[in-house]
Amino acid sequence: MPIALALEKAEEAGLDLVEVSPTARPPVCKIMDYGRYKYQQTKKIQEARKKQATFQIKEIKLRPKTDTHDLEIKLGHIKRFIAKKNKVKVTVMFRGREITMKDRGRELLDQIAETAKDFAGVEMLPKMEGRTMTMLLAPKSS
Repeated sequence: MPIALALEKAEEAGLDLVEVSPTARPPVCKIMDYGRYKYQQTKKIQEARKKQATFQIKEIKLRPKTDTHDLEIKLGHIKRFIAKKNKVKVTVMFRGREITMKDRGRELLDQIAETAKDFAGVEMLPKMEGRTMTMLLAPKSS
């Protein structure tokens, strides 16, 4: 259909002539209310953003000599963070000669992972980076 005729039909209907596919031969056009179309597009984008999963990474820091009671307190914090759908980075920091206690740090992280297995999964296994050993816990998908 010629452009002039299509524009005339759109004018009669009180709508706009919108080019849908400019690369097609011949170009594809549609008669519609362009303002309403733009509004619906923004609404779709907002709805998609709303459904997107958002999370933060919270960090819990420990030392190799952290006592059992302190560890239980930290586990309570981890449980609270996981309940709020956040990921938790558990870090064991080694200072001075503590660097020789790497096995104790790994035991701590394994103990935390074992205790938290009911409500969290290990996303990243314990890994040594410089003087710190880190592990990442994430909420279990249900």
